[in-house]
Amino acid sequence: MDSGSTPCIVTLMNHNSICVVSNSNKIETEDRSWEKIIRRYNHPVLSKSIWQIVNSLVPYLFLGYLMYLSLQYSYLITLLLAVFASGFMVRLFIIFHDCGHGSFFRSGRANNLTGVLAGILTFTPYRMWHHHHRIHHATAVNLDKRGIGDVWTMTKREFLNSTGKERQFYRLFRNPLFMFTIGPLYVIFFQNRVTNKRMNNEDKVNVYITNIAVLMIAVGFSLLIGLKAYLMIQLPIIIIAHIIGIWLFLVQHNFDDIEWERNDNWDYKTAALKGCSFLKFPALFQWFTGNIGFHHVHHLSPRIPNYSLARCHYENEIFNVVKPIRFLETFKFLKLHLWDEENQKMITFTQLFSGMALSR
Repeated sequence: MDSGSTPCIVTLMNHNSICVVSNSNKIETEDRSWEKIIRRYNHPVLSKSIWQIVNSLVPYLFLGYLMYLSLQYSYLITLLLAVFASGFMVRLFIIFHDCGHGSFFRSGRANNLTGVLAGILTFTPYRMWHHHHRIHHATAVNLDKRGIGDVWTMTKREFLNSTGKERQFYRLFRNPLFMFTIGPLYVIFFQNRVTNKRMNNEDKVNVYITNIAVLMIAVGFSLLIGLKAYLMIQLPIIIIAHIIGIWLFLVQHNFDDIEWERNDNWDYKTAALKGCSFLKFPALFQWFTGNIGFHHVHHLSPRIPNYSLARCHYENEIFNVVKPIRFLETFKFLKLHLWDEENQKMITFTQLFSGMALSR
């Protein structure tokens, strides 16, 4: 089975211990088995999985129909409905995400089939995305293994040693205005649409199949309701959903208490508890995002279905050490751009340049 969590689960399950945090903030072990804790949560429940498909897909399609009807009245109504429809697309992406980890169904075939179909609906190639995502899980907050499946993050030293053009490009890339406007368009129309020489044949075929399926759906709806109407409905949904997705992924691994490590000191369990945020969202937003705010739990065991993440967090004292981050707090983290290895913290460009000015 092509599970997105294989490297991580092997690391996790081979340790007959449970993590606790010592006074030095490093993860140490007690004589308790991880497997005894994880075993209660890492099995999907068929009825819950099917119900999540129903309560995500049916409202998504219904809202699309309402958006079509609203076009004859006001496009502002259409855009308002698109916001809600994008929330259900995010839920479909969470299903897509869980399928790649083998955590949505017990059957690998059911996971892969559902994942491919959800990928088509969310414009995301299943195999290619999860290939990168597997690497992300195995290398999160590892300074020596950045570059695949993560958000580009430079260290303070790397930034200072880079050329003027490299600095300008990095500052542009990390600018929220750029990230949440050009970023979604790049992902939708380029990153998820093209292949490269580093992909294997199966990943390439999956990209082609996804593109053909997306095109066929677009042509079918365009013939049914018109190309203009289809674009006016689909484009705002997919763009808003990708903006939410990029924001979520950024704040999951870009916050004030995060800990990055060099490879020699990197530890999978520490990376999960100290390198992934606990986003304590309002209940409705938590529902739309499929509990992905419990990202520390997800990284500790990607085999836990999204609907069991919150229960795992609240039923185990191990997670009491993880500081919750409120919804509004996430927006201040958009200013954190560089990892300061000397002081072991994320800093803003303002802090960098202020420090440079004071040292002169």
